[in-house]
Amino acid sequence: MSPAAMALVAAGAEPVVVPLVRTVPLDDLTPLDDALLALGSGWYEWLTVTSQAAVAVLAERAATHDDGLAALLGRADVRVAAVGPGTARALEALGVRVDVVPPVRSTAVDLVAALVATGAAGPRTLFPRGDLAATTLADGLTAAGWAVDDLVVYRTVPAGPPDPQVAHAWAGGDVHAALLTSASTVRALLDHLGPPPPATRVVVIGPSTQAEADRLGLRVDAVADRQTLAGLVDALAIHVARTGATPGTPPTTTEDSP
Repeated sequence: MSPAAMALVAAGAEPVVVPLVRTVPLDDLTPLDDALLALGSGWYEWLTVTSQAAVAVLAERAATHDDGLAALLGRADVRVAAVGPGTARALEALGVRVDVVPPVRSTAVDLVAALVATGAAGPRTLFPRGDLAATTLADGLTAAGWAVDDLVVYRTVPAGPPDPQVAHAWAGGDVHAALLTSASTVRALLDHLGPPPPATRVVVIGPSTQAEADRLGLRVDAVADRQTLAGLVDALAIHVARTGATPGTPPTTTEDSP
């Protein structure tokens, strides 16, 4: 059971885990191999990571050519930045020391600010990301005088259609809340299941996910203050406590805003 599902159970909810997207490797891994070689040789002063999926790709590929990601980074004394605690934990589980994590929100904008605050003068960083990730971090660091090698290392694609029972429960309003973790899950939700019934609360993990929901006309009832799965669950609990929301009933006028 995932940590988010366990947190939901602890809060008295019944989680239904529905994969909406999945990550797949690129067909050509040569650029990634070249980047890992450059990391180990000291070409980069920083590695900047904004997703756990990128950590997994780096770790798997580094293990095929080296003693592992931690050894590769340690050999060249590369400093490491992570967008939030989840990404930091994924790196630390591999033995990687994480030097910078934004102190409050786990967003690209906040990571840029945290890196600029280190006072580093025009360093070079490798930024491995998925194909759908926004250029916010690369643009922000470039504007601050950093040299950024922006490298796509995996693709995000829709998962298969949800189980018919899940689709039936969704359409019938038996799913009382949807927790969305990325802009791509917003799109996949609408593609696979359609707009939520009026009584289904929608909670998103952060501002970029909210922006995509707004763009597509999906009502958002709450936005997590912390961009983690625990923060997402907390946002739902706070919304229910603040509004007195009853499962299966539509939001009132006073509820109709995050």
